[in-house]
Amino acid sequence: MANILLGATGSVAAVRVPALVQSLEAAGHAVKVVATDAALYFFDPAPLGPDLVRDADEWPGRDAGGRYERGDAVLHIELRKWADALVVAPLDANTLAKLAVGLCDNCLTCVWRAWDLAKPVVLAPAMNTLMWQHPFTRRHLRSVAADLGAGHIPGHLDDLPLIAQINDRSKTLRVVPPVTKALACGDVGVGALAEVSAIVAAVGEVLARAAA
Repeated sequence: MANILLGATGSVAAVRVPALVQSLEAAGHAVKVVATDAALYFFDPAPLGPDLVRDADEWPGRDAGGRYERGDAVLHIELRKWADALVVAPLDANTLAKLAVGLCDNCLTCVWRAWDLAKPVVLAPAMNTLMWQHPFTRRHLRSVAADLGAGHIPGHLDDLPLIAQINDRSKTLRVVPPVTKALACGDVGVGALAEVSAIVAAVGEVLARAAA
């Protein structure tokens, strides 16, 4: 079907990365995972084997004194070339802020900065309720959406109307909104990662839309 690069960031919801990988593969996709260091606190990377990319993989042999040589592959560029779509799930508040302003201080955000904007992107935020409700979150979503073809979206919209407009206006971006439930921190409210099935469905939808 498609080559899916799954970005995993430092939300507690990263515990669901293995299930998301399995579901994407069951849907016929090839999957590689690029995980931030924070994300790796929440799931065991071992079963993913060579299909897991860590930040340290950008600099092979550095710990042993190795140095880059001209002609060596640049990992975040190779990942961008390989992938047909980028899925960031879970997308934590910190990484959303980085995507919005173009910071690229790890492998995942370097992929984002080097991404071909004609290729599909799925973002599935997950964070504490008050982090989700913070004005910065809507501001950052609008910024990301504008960069991916959604144009200007009014700043007064609540989160669900905002996401609906983003998904309607951008051909290549699909945001899968978080859901309301008891969060890992004990708070109850919106901010939990959407169901794995909803994320997989969004991948199929945005791939079909981009190809149309």
